[in-house]
Amino acid sequence: MCNMKNITLAVDEKVLAVVRRYSAEHNCSVNSLVRGFLTDIATREDRAKQARKNIRILSEQSTAKRGSKTWSREGLHER
Repeated sequence: MCNMKNITLAVDEKVLAVVRRYSAEHNCSVNSLVRGFLTDIATREDRAKQARKNIRILSEQSTAKRGSKTWSREGLHER
């Protein structure tokens, strides 16, 4: 099993009551809900970091060239 660490959270009593009711209705624990939420955040961050890395690599490998600027700020905003 994974190495788990315990944390202590301070939560408003009314919020905790609602979450306890929700967890009972969904046959899970408040702990598993919090663990799932935190795991989702960590997973999204890892995926975003990997995506940024992949974009950087593709950018460095690209052989595309930029042409010269053929527009002006004023021209873009003309009506």
